[in-house]
Amino acid sequence: MTTPSPGETGTMELTLPTPTEETPRVTSGEMRQRIPRPSPDAILRVAERVGALRFGDFTLSSGARSSYYFDGRLLTLDPEGALLVAGALMPLLLDCRAQAVAGPTLGADPMVAAVAVTSQLRGTPIPGLIVRMEAKEHGMARLIEGPLTEGTRIAVVDDACTSGASLMHAVRAVEDRGCEVVKVLCILDRLEGGSAEIRRRGYDFASLLQHDGSGGVVASPSGGRP
Repeated sequence: MTTPSPGETGTMELTLPTPTEETPRVTSGEMRQRIPRPSPDAILRVAERVGALRFGDFTLSSGARSSYYFDGRLLTLDPEGALLVAGALMPLLLDCRAQAVAGPTLGADPMVAAVAVTSQLRGTPIPGLIVRMEAKEHGMARLIEGPLTEGTRIAVVDDACTSGASLMHAVRAVEDRGCEVVKVLCILDRLEGGSAEIRRRGYDFASLLQHDGSGGVVASPSGGRP
């Protein structure tokens, strides 16, 4: 980088280093080979390592007591966690032929971004969309941020499903824009009625992990195959 001498005026120029034998260029094909094969067990290990999944005695925002606590953002904002979650979601997204992935802010934001990047590296780009809780009152007054086109096949995602309210908010938002919801996905299904209600309304729901009914968290039979 060059800077003007004292008393001179000018612009700062940034010179980026060129690849050398010491800093080889990584091709997209090589990057695809480096993407780990995801598994629910690997996601669980990372979730516990970063503190996204904790076991004990917790009071939830609803006032209910729980033997575990899950903060999906700690998992999907961790580099390894984001890569594993996106990698586990990719087969499900490809199976339903999703053309975009959307989710409610804030929990789904890092998931949407991770899927978009991972899908590009794998040669099957899936754009991301972020659904606000309410439309902006300024600018374009958008409820949905991202490249949205009417008729798009969309998978709706979130970090967890409890009542299913956040997921259904995103579902309604994209459907109101003339899109088709082909899949509803989350990392952890708490099995507290939300997933059952989403299925009752006719949507194809799957999760990577789920509550086991006795205080633990296990791989879900509905998704997340390695």
